[in-house]
Amino acid sequence: MSVLAILEQRGTLKPCALETASAANRVARGAGLAFDAVYIGADPGDQLSQLAGLGVRRLFCYADPALAHYTNDRYISIVADLVRETGATVLLGSATALGKELCASVAARLDVDLVQDCVEVWWDGGLMARKPIYAGKALAEVRIVHTPALASLRPNVTPIERDGGAMPEIVMRGAPGVPCRTELKESVMTAAGAIELTEAKRVVSGGRGIGGPEAWPVLQALCDAIGAALGASRAAVDAKWIEPSHQVGQTGKVVSPDLYVACGISGAIQHQAGMRTSRIVVAINKDANAPVFKICDYGIVGDLFEVVPLLTQAVTEGPKG
Repeated sequence: MSVLAILEQRGTLKPCALETASAANRVARGAGLAFDAVYIGADPGDQLSQLAGLGVRRLFCYADPALAHYTNDRYISIVADLVRETGATVLLGSATALGKELCASVAARLDVDLVQDCVEVWWDGGLMARKPIYAGKALAEVRIVHTPALASLRPNVTPIERDGGAMPEIVMRGAPGVPCRTELKESVMTAAGAIELTEAKRVVSGGRGIGGPEAWPVLQALCDAIGAALGASRAAVDAKWIEPSHQVGQTGKVVSPDLYVACGISGAIQHQAGMRTSRIVVAINKDANAPVFKICDYGIVGDLFEVVPLLTQAVTEGPKG
């Protein structure tokens, strides 16, 4: 028996892969089980050095050009077969768009339970998980009673913890001989920004209060200054001021950054569902009665077109005196 973690990649190992590994290691220690991981993609090169000190016993490395991009058929086959081979008691993945699809598909293939979008997992006589419910207004504790127990972890909520620099044993494998019903013809990068929204440590979002698409450069300047991803409320997306890939909320993306700056966003419950687990929330709005001020850590009642440039200037110029 063991704990198995899926290490997600998009050409390079994603930060959420290391977070998943850290969470899996803690579960394995609590359960007294070995901890293995699986990498699926092209040749990882020296990326695997990032696994040093994370407690991985064996890394099953499925390296093949045919696996460089996610394909449901091949990835499911690899993970499901590896769960059976290793006798894994627990399987953890990332709650990204790709990760949630893969975990759900593996759960269906194995006919087992799955808890998605967890903010914490631990072992207490079985796999325990904590996840937001009711649009993020409450947290539920869930015990998965059957094995293997599957769960996906929300990015940016799990600290990466290392102990020493031990590397895992690498078990190299190739692509499985599984018929693939899909073929990737082309990969096109969208204008969603250089930083992946769901994994960003800082997010600056704009809502209806920005007035129109001509205001995005003001917010983008702050994003560039603090290394943030650009987000948006549904109102801004529905108005076609920005692409849907930027939407944060119940019907958009869920983010858990260290810093979330809400500019001209009222803070409706649907938007809160996508950013409530942010560590620090800063709200900028002219309406002192906006709901966002009830959930923020720091609130600024004022014109965002005056406040945001001042924040950007303060960051770029640094403290004076």
